[in-house]
Amino acid sequence: MSLFARLKTAAADDWNAYIDHAFVRGLGDGSLPLASFQRYLVQDYLFLIQFARAHALAAYKSRTLADMRAANLGLGAIVDVEMNLHLRLCERWGLSAADVEAAAEHPATVAYTRWVLDIGMSGDLLELQVALTPCTLGYAEIGRRLAPQGVAALPDDHPYREWIGEYSGDAFQQVAVAADAWLDDLGRRHGADARFDELTRIFAKAAQLEAGFWQMGWDAGR
Repeated sequence: MSLFARLKTAAADDWNAYIDHAFVRGLGDGSLPLASFQRYLVQDYLFLIQFARAHALAAYKSRTLADMRAANLGLGAIVDVEMNLHLRLCERWGLSAADVEAAAEHPATVAYTRWVLDIGMSGDLLELQVALTPCTLGYAEIGRRLAPQGVAALPDDHPYREWIGEYSGDAFQQVAVAADAWLDDLGRRHGADARFDELTRIFAKAAQLEAGFWQMGWDAGR
């Protein structure tokens, strides 16, 4: 089993609460209230700004050029792919990039992103990647779950078709494959087996914070 698969198994309850949250199910069947998606989308844009910093921190913590390139791949996926998707969707309901960036961070956004940055500052590259993994690989897994036959199989009028298509699509899935392989490589080089219990605690906490982020969006539509 990969390190990611072992961490998922060890933190199964927290992982399943994240990837099978009511927010995710609402995305999948299109029943998610628009207010929930709008709050999530704005906050996730602000979230990604901080996660871009975390990937830049991973590059700083890297001691090999290969690790720097791996960190840069994740940074590029955020800055050049995910953030552009968010702005395209926000523009549909009249919010510019300046509007979104001027929004206040929700406490759930602050709690998650600053925790990850703290893990990165106080720990090593492996610990930082374990903290980041539930976001990258979790969204890839959710994308596959919501579009098992590909986004083309979803109805054209599905309200969240473009979002699902981004995370189920080949580009993001390849980023996830690379992140999975890099985590395994880091685990081998940084003694993951001897540190597995602590790495599991980090992974479980990140999954809990991801579920809390969904809940923040979900609450806006209730």
